[in-house]
Amino acid sequence: MSTRYSRVRLEAIGYELAPVVVTSSELEERLAPLYQKRHLPVGQLKTLTGVDERRWWEPGFPVSQGAVAAARHALGQCDVRPEQLEAVVFASVCREQMEPATACRVASEIGADRSASIYDISNACLGVINAIHDLANRIELGQIRAGIVVACESARDINDIAIDRMNSSLDLAFFTKALATLTGGSGAAAVIVSDGSFGRDELPRLRGGVDESSPEHHALCLWGHRPLDERLGLREEFMLTDSVAVLTHGVELGVRTWNAFLETMEWSSPGIDRTICHQVGSAHRSTILDRIQIAEEKDFITFPYLGNMGTVSIPLTAAMAAERGVLERGHNVAFLGIGSGLNCLMQGWEW
Repeated sequence: MSTRYSRVRLEAIGYELAPVVVTSSELEERLAPLYQKRHLPVGQLKTLTGVDERRWWEPGFPVSQGAVAAARHALGQCDVRPEQLEAVVFASVCREQMEPATACRVASEIGADRSASIYDISNACLGVINAIHDLANRIELGQIRAGIVVACESARDINDIAIDRMNSSLDLAFFTKALATLTGGSGAAAVIVSDGSFGRDELPRLRGGVDESSPEHHALCLWGHRPLDERLGLREEFMLTDSVAVLTHGVELGVRTWNAFLETMEWSSPGIDRTICHQVGSAHRSTILDRIQIAEEKDFITFPYLGNMGTVSIPLTAAMAAERGVLERGHNVAFLGIGSGLNCLMQGWEW
């Protein structure tokens, strides 16, 4: 589906970095039984993924707390007041419970008005940019003036579980399947979009976007719970990714979406000044950039030191790029998201 926008502005992006830095070397030290049994070379994790370190929250950290912190940072950067937010959307993979929506706690903590729409959106790593599109549609239709999308991902627990299983099984095939789990990082982000009527000039403009899918590949990346002991009702969390297949089919989907994106935006690859891709790892990045003919120096990355933060990766990376002057006024900026499912959404911004 292709969409163009004329009224949507980016008011602010706020973020919160998790406090605990975890290096790939530390994870490999914990994997010593597997590495020794299978004669795996130390340093392989960084070599295969390009991730040197990532950040985790402290044990038991509630994701709503990270989302609230990021939301407050975003609100502090713009003229939109909490009570003027007419939609509050929580868009992470990680949530605190099945119900109610985690957005409810966030809305309560930041002081959103009781008339605001409050709900969760979930679509693997595309949640935030899906939610931005959702709010953009409302703004374009004149239904709301401003809304906020928040997300907070936590990778600590699933990494601990994966490492324990790798060491207990000592199975190389399982290590390969679960390798992507070890790139997981934690963080929070909040994005405020509006119709531009809050007094600030020269805000980035959302110009449009395109989404495409390949749902036949829905089983390539799985994160969830499965029965551990049916008699006792016990379940365990797990994550498995067929990295090779995800790369192959994800790139195919990305190229298809990119071609439709360029046509919709009336852009060309040379005319795009900067890209912010979902932060998966070095192999995925180099492959997709080569296929869509974007020079690596145009692409701003955070995965070497923040890992893959799921839904948080694109907005947090964009915020850091803006802080460092990489995104300049007038730049054509493309947000490129590919998530398990497989789904792809690309957004075009005029900075």
